[in-house]
Amino acid sequence: MSGGNELALRHERLRQRAAMLARLRGFFAERGFLEVETPVVDAEIIPELHIEPFGVGDASHKQAFGFLQASPELHMKRLLCEGLPAIFQVTRSFRYGERGAIHNPEFTMVEWYRTGDGMAAGMQLLDELCQAVAGSSVATRTTYAEAFRTHAGVDAHHANCAELAAAAKRLHVAVPEGIHADDRDEWLNLLLADVVEPRLGADWPEILYDYPATQSALAVTATRADGTLVGERFELYWHGIELANGYHELTDAAALRTRLEEVNRQRSADNRPALPLPERLLAAMADPGLPACSGCALGFDRLAMLAGGATTIDDVMAFTW
Repeated sequence: MSGGNELALRHERLRQRAAMLARLRGFFAERGFLEVETPVVDAEIIPELHIEPFGVGDASHKQAFGFLQASPELHMKRLLCEGLPAIFQVTRSFRYGERGAIHNPEFTMVEWYRTGDGMAAGMQLLDELCQAVAGSSVATRTTYAEAFRTHAGVDAHHANCAELAAAAKRLHVAVPEGIHADDRDEWLNLLLADVVEPRLGADWPEILYDYPATQSALAVTATRADGTLVGERFELYWHGIELANGYHELTDAAALRTRLEEVNRQRSADNRPALPLPERLLAAMADPGLPACSGCALGFDRLAMLAGGATTIDDVMAFTW
């Protein structure tokens, strides 16, 4: 392709991206959502096991101010605690060390919350948004257990570490040297990334839900009819790429503190720094309280890439790192 044609395609994709953003804002406006803006720098952050934040300081490196936020979650939930019932945000998010065909350290995230919604309503809203914004087909819904049974041949909720390790060997999965062999979630994450995820949403979007309770993160847990305890968490995949991550949100401040402290404990065990807890969010969740709600975060660059037929998010971003 000549230089002139490449430039024309680049500009057309930027116009398509802008049109998608306009449709997205219209989608939320039609449903009574308020668009909000929250800080991208804060002294507090929500610690996550597999995400490293950027620290922010002055030019002399003598004073630290906080972190570039990996998600607007901690601020948006404080707005929910204040009484706003349905909010969304289009923001820049930052994650250290992430660069590749579908990763950039700075990227566009769309995040939203609506009070009164459980997991089913959260999945439905996500599905409707993708149809309206990207022109996608109706998403199929698959439980985490079904996906592992179909693609990996294991019982994700009950298999022990030895059985999961055997499945990895049978499926010719390369096992990293640093894996904790006695950690079920590490084996599950390995199988998910190498075996299950690439097969999800092959023809149309697919929502994976009912994760193992040990992977609930910031979601509530629930017991299904067969007695299995699950995390009410859902993720959207399209062409094997994760696009969105949602929760029936945990509203108990004490339980959230316990989970975040455990994340920091695991970070410390891996020789990574513990991170400051979002104390103002935890205080607001305790009083006046976080209403029952569902929330979801969507990687907009990835959605624009797939909707526009591109092969990398670089093709749909004006500039990248």
